[in-house]
Amino acid sequence: MNSTLQYWREAATLILAAGVQHGNIIPKLASQMSLNNERRKNTFDYEVLLLKRSQKSGFMPNAFVFPGGAVDASDFSNDWIKVFERHTNKPNFGLGVVRQPSSTRSPMFVTDRRKFGSLIPGDVAFRICAIRETFEESGILLVVPDSDEADTNQNLINAYEQDGEEMAKWRVEVYNNPQNFIHMCKELRCVPNIWALYEWGNWLTPKFSKSPQGRRFDTAFYIACLQKKPVTVDDQKEMVSFNWWTPQEAIDEYKTQATWIPPPQFYDLSRLCNFTGIHDLHRFSHNRGLEGCERWMPVVVQAEDGAVHTLPGDELYPEDLDVTGQSHKIYSINKTIDTLVQEGGHLHRLLHINGLPTFFINLQPKFNHVNPLILDLSRNAETKSKL
Repeated sequence: MNSTLQYWREAATLILAAGVQHGNIIPKLASQMSLNNERRKNTFDYEVLLLKRSQKSGFMPNAFVFPGGAVDASDFSNDWIKVFERHTNKPNFGLGVVRQPSSTRSPMFVTDRRKFGSLIPGDVAFRICAIRETFEESGILLVVPDSDEADTNQNLINAYEQDGEEMAKWRVEVYNNPQNFIHMCKELRCVPNIWALYEWGNWLTPKFSKSPQGRRFDTAFYIACLQKKPVTVDDQKEMVSFNWWTPQEAIDEYKTQATWIPPPQFYDLSRLCNFTGIHDLHRFSHNRGLEGCERWMPVVVQAEDGAVHTLPGDELYPEDLDVTGQSHKIYSINKTIDTLVQEGGHLHRLLHINGLPTFFINLQPKFNHVNPLILDLSRNAETKSKL
């Protein structure tokens, strides 16, 4: 891991989508899920896992987020060389080489980890982190037998399901000491299924306050598609509950203010609305996996009567942006929200119109990605877009 970072920690997050033709849930949530099913829209044939953070959490308390967390030194441990020994002679352990020029690629991906004593490429270590954190927070384990070839894991996959009691013990041990994730893989003769994870995005936490203790993360976002929903159990520590929602259901929950979903998750859930089928989503993620991604830090610009959440490319996005946040500069514009909506221009922003979050985007996405799409399923499934 990069021990020289001063303003943020490296982290990894996993967007986990699963087909709904099958699946199971723990009994204590059966009645709740049955109620949700009555309201469920049938457009999507998959759901996405969102976990609710504890209200005691020091980072985004009570927020519904994708599983993930900060990188641990063990994710870059050279002990992984033995676990991945059948793949270490391939570029990025069989992941391949991203086509994005290194000059435009996020520092977290292009940093040479050998200068920190690690032989584990960042593209590998961040996926290990996302898989480990998903296991800790939800009990879902994405590993494959160590005898598998990398190219056999390019289709829709299933989570690892073995003796529940044994896996529960390993989950506690990994939570208490991430180094035990390596020991678990060695004992079970398995490897983290890094090949099932596809690069999706990279978000940088803004500076929320002048407090030097404010947590900031440089987070790699990955996506993985499962054939069916695995057994899911929250950890009752960092995560106090979970929901498998279709992308539209999650967005509807956010719009009714029943849940809080942070902007990066809301943005990416809206991106997922472009794909109503799990196979289409998987195909897109697989085909785009080596294209690369942009590194985005949201910036709030204060208008006269509200806030504009801007992203790179928006004409209000600051050209003199201080990503470190040390200047504590406040960005503002002497215009109303309505005026900004009418003026148009280069748009890559999130506004709250009549209390509802709405994207205004007219930029072409880079690296063969897609822009957010908002579906209004209450109007005969017609598509509404702000693209």
